[in-house]
Amino acid sequence: MQFPKSSGSTGFSQSKIGDRSSSQYALEDRLQIEYLIDPVNAQTDLESAQDVIEGLSKTPKSLPPRYFYDDHGSQLFEQICDLPEYYLTRTEAAIFQEYAGAIAQLTGACEIVELGSGSSSKTRLLLDAYQQQGYPLRYLPIDVSAGILESSARTLLTDYSSLKIHGLVSTYELALERLSPAPLPTRMICFIGSTLGNLNSQECDVFFSQVTQALQTGEYFLLGIDLQKPKELLEAAYNDSQGVTAAFNLNMLSHLNQQFDGNFDLTQFEHWSFYNESLQQIEMHLRSLKAQIVELRDLGVAIAFQSGETILSEISRKFNLAQIQQELESKGLQPIQTWTDPNQWFGLLLCQRCNS
Repeated sequence: MQFPKSSGSTGFSQSKIGDRSSSQYALEDRLQIEYLIDPVNAQTDLESAQDVIEGLSKTPKSLPPRYFYDDHGSQLFEQICDLPEYYLTRTEAAIFQEYAGAIAQLTGACEIVELGSGSSSKTRLLLDAYQQQGYPLRYLPIDVSAGILESSARTLLTDYSSLKIHGLVSTYELALERLSPAPLPTRMICFIGSTLGNLNSQECDVFFSQVTQALQTGEYFLLGIDLQKPKELLEAAYNDSQGVTAAFNLNMLSHLNQQFDGNFDLTQFEHWSFYNESLQQIEMHLRSLKAQIVELRDLGVAIAFQSGETILSEISRKFNLAQIQQELESKGLQPIQTWTDPNQWFGLLLCQRCNS
């Protein structure tokens, strides 16, 4: 499934030049936001929503994780990252704090491209490292949520006076297809935050091929992965005591209601998450609390649920470091340095695109 491509026009902030001070004008000169998908209308197109129809028509039911991320969903995910049970963000951030300088030294001056940029919190550690090396700062964040992309970009531009940002409101796949040549000597595509775990093995294989094709020989790929660990730690991270993860999961149904004129009753579904040990993955489900029929009127579909029937909303695979290195190498992405935390809970891999 692909979103419709844009007409080639570029979207900018709607601020009026006459209303801006000189400092604000300088900020606008450093910010470009391009829409490769239409944030209002793209997902209401029947063709682009085929994944919803197919996912809810099969047994067992499933939905793509991209429907988590309307603006409210993105905000909830940022809250999840700060939860005490959610070790992933703080563990990965600690690795960045210790090794961001080494990453900057290995790559030299480069454009930082981030897939699923969100609030760009860990990206600050990279920007600090490149700034300390005296390198120019160029950042290309990619996110399907236009709201969080623009607000994060503006905050970064205020804090980094020499930074230039070209944001893409887009899916990963489309953005990787449409990347222009890097304006700096090299480029580093970042896929951090353990998001790779949301892809099954076949999707992961396709994704690595897309990254390879998007990079020139010698350019870099920075990957963050969650490593295998005890079941108790994993399940606590996806069933937090404050219920934020549950709200995040249920918000997917609210997003579908808004996009497709649906009538999901969120009080008649519950969050259910567990670690599937045989597949080495967390599974998040939305479980129906009764037999019911839900309509998505814009799509012309009605979905019947049995009591207890679930929608698989996300998987989060947990990886073996040696195995993922072999997979990367097979796609022409040579790992040149790997870092982990003292507990071996999380891995950060810097890879370089090899000759074809």
